[in-house]
Amino acid sequence: MKSLLAFSSLAILFIKPAFAQVAIYGQCGGVNYSGATTCASGSTCVYSNPYYSQCLPGQAPSSSTTVTASPTTTTVKTTTTGTTTTTASSPGNSVCPGTRTKFKFFGVNESGAEFGNTAWPGALGTDYTWPSPSSIDFFVGKGFNTFRVPFLLERMTPPATGITGPFNQTYLSGLQTIVSYITGKGAFVLIEPHNYMSYNNAVITSNSDFQTFWKNLATVFKSNNNVIFDLMNEPNGIPATTVAALMQSGINGVRSAGATTQMILVEGTSWTGAWTWTSSGNAAAFTGLTDPNNNFAIEMHQYLDSDGSGTSATCVSSSIGSSRLADATTWLQANNIKGFLGEIGAGNNTVCIQAIQGALCSMQQASGAWLGALWWAAGPWWGDYFQSIEPPSGPAVAQVLPQALMPFL
Repeated sequence: MKSLLAFSSLAILFIKPAFAQVAIYGQCGGVNYSGATTCASGSTCVYSNPYYSQCLPGQAPSSSTTVTASPTTTTVKTTTTGTTTTTASSPGNSVCPGTRTKFKFFGVNESGAEFGNTAWPGALGTDYTWPSPSSIDFFVGKGFNTFRVPFLLERMTPPATGITGPFNQTYLSGLQTIVSYITGKGAFVLIEPHNYMSYNNAVITSNSDFQTFWKNLATVFKSNNNVIFDLMNEPNGIPATTVAALMQSGINGVRSAGATTQMILVEGTSWTGAWTWTSSGNAAAFTGLTDPNNNFAIEMHQYLDSDGSGTSATCVSSSIGSSRLADATTWLQANNIKGFLGEIGAGNNTVCIQAIQGALCSMQQASGAWLGALWWAAGPWWGDYFQSIEPPSGPAVAQVLPQALMPFL
């Protein structure tokens, strides 16, 4: 992740002939940006963070004038423990001023390989797809450093031979290819079975089988230090104690493969919701997990609509993000356990953007309790899904990306 040690406190005014103009919501400035800097009439170039300024609706000085505002002084410092904090000297350079711990991991989910979840193995390009390298390039170019890549267990280990059987080499090769591309860019990649703790239409109940699966898969990726093992997406309808035991088996499987340096992420029952972490029983069940390498974190998910499902673009309130994470943050801090928000999503409107900002602010102000966060979702097949952040024109690209995500890089 990039960081800039200091910025000028002066606003810079550029007056340029209007040979080219940036459309409303287009990028108009930022570190390493070389495109046009003049906004179309009716919009103004507004600073978001060092790497991104955007043409936002509003009265510009004229159609041939671009105003690029630089932030007030900001200092990035590294403590003796290696934790990087950003101290903002005024509200103008961050949506949450004050001392905050920067995320070690920040990025997006890259969805697609889990599509067509009843077509096994299915046809590449028809039933499922892998993330686009151009999407990875887009986000890496803006400073994001982490991607979560879902896959289906039934495609990886066909039901004919079982979850502990040999991998489908075509599907495994697709995962290896995108993992190599992402990590070749210096970024991190979470690989995760998007199965909700089921396999072949039945709940996974065998700790031994789950451990063997993860031993087998970790063996493939154990030499890549930028791979993170996300053991299972959103278990639900299963007791928290059962899920915790399966997650412990997954940890054991990864470590027994010789994958000793990579991080492991575990998820709880009840869709691993942050807002239900205590009421679901996860808080009690997950305090006893152990890792011989002491390198695991709890992955939670949080959406900001009324039922927390991420199916509505209407957020409960502008403060719902921070309030839904509050109990989980307290639990992480009380138990000295690290958290990772593997999915967050909301609508493209002022209330939701403020709610997202509030959630991420509260996480970065929690003294390092949260290691990172990922938006749901990018991916080439989302179309007009309101949370799609797939470049260049996913609905969340224009406003959520610059206003709610990039300030936290």
